Amino acid sequence: LQLVESGGGLVQAGGSLRLSCAASGRTLNGYSVGWFRQAPEKEREFVGIIRDNGYTYYSDSVKGRFTISKDGAKNTVYLQMNSLKPEDTAVYYCAAGSAVILSNARNGAAYGYWGQGTQVTVSS
Repeated sequence: LQLVESGGGLVQAGGSLRLSCAASGRTLNGYSVGWFRQAPEKEREFVGIIRDNGYTYYSDSVKGRFTISKDGAKNTVYLQMNSLKPEDTAVYYCAAGSAVILSNARNGAAYGYWGQGTQVTVSS
């Protein structure tokens, strides 16, 4: 399973971006897909997850502003980011795992497959 993120870029505070995580090599059926981000000199941070059954869960820092969805036909997961803030600036990664549950969703080690990341920069 290979994952490729796209859609990052530079946006002003208050703006929106939609990131894509395109999977290839195998279907995402049976996998949960999480989004993480890492800002310079900071630890990687869990953003949210969409489980195989479509259930979504978000970190408090993005809840109400970010939405994760998936398109099975395109084998792609999306991260819609609205009301962006400068503190959302980071490299965003998607990751897939077949044994992710809510209790380990925030732990990157629960995911076996990672994309290369896409930069999101929010200017003030």
